[in-house]
Amino acid sequence: MAKKFKLYARASSANLSAIKPVLDQIIGNKGSVKPTEGGFEFAAEFDGESARDLNRMLLSEMRRAEKKTSIRSEWTCEDTTEKFFDYALKQTKKTSTK
Repeated sequence: MAKKFKLYARASSANLSAIKPVLDQIIGNKGSVKPTEGGFEFAAEFDGESARDLNRMLLSEMRRAEKKTSIRSEWTCEDTTEKFFDYALKQTKKTSTK
């Protein structure tokens, strides 16, 4: 069953012009992409099975365009936020709903 995830991420790359069209295609009308110094900041909503799968898909697509691409991402679903650096899960945090 697919869940709704909110993504907030920052990507850096050795070739920003190579990953920009990839980001535009993946994010599309689901969110926004803003250039920053040395990369991009983006936010979007995705449907998927898990944050890990969505993060892997996103980073893999960008790395097909430019191998030297890195991403720091936060995926939030309901009351759980998972933080990734590239493919590695760094933190899982539950938000209290008091």
